[in-house]
Amino acid sequence: MPAAKRTMPATQKRRKRGFEAASKLVTGQLRQPFEKRGFSETKLLTHWPEIVGEETAKSAVPVKIRYARGGGFGATLVLLTTGGHAPTLEMQKDAIRQKVNACYGYNAVSRIQITQTAPVGFDEGHVRFEVKPKEPPRPTPEILSAAHDAADPIRDTELKQALERLARNVLTKNSN
Repeated sequence: MPAAKRTMPATQKRRKRGFEAASKLVTGQLRQPFEKRGFSETKLLTHWPEIVGEETAKSAVPVKIRYARGGGFGATLVLLTTGGHAPTLEMQKDAIRQKVNACYGYNAVSRIQITQTAPVGFDEGHVRFEVKPKEPPRPTPEILSAAHDAADPIRDTELKQALERLARNVLTKNSN
């Protein structure tokens, strides 16, 4: 009996080359969010430490590029840092601007604006942005009782605990 021929869905495209770089796979998905922040060149974000140097990268991170109204030439690069590093970065503005423009290959950035933030987002010298996860809602005593009653007829203890936990989660989610 001949082996069944494997067919691909019509929506899936077959790649003709071997492995592709991961950067090529995600570039299309990341382009729009980066462009909303003004970063038409993602290399500035992905290679920030190599562009400006390790010391500067530890104390500042690019957050936005603003272009002049009316399409004027030269943009403003907004850097985020803590208050303690701001005076040092202020003195390095010209050097940072030159390094960034070297990355672009032309004078894309004409100004650098330094924005200060609390040191809470900076972890071990590196900037870290993360959203604090929302704490799940606590079930009320009525929900706990209803979940226990729903799983009560089950004899297997592991299954009973799992079903009680499921009922508690569903009832808590539906009560909000």
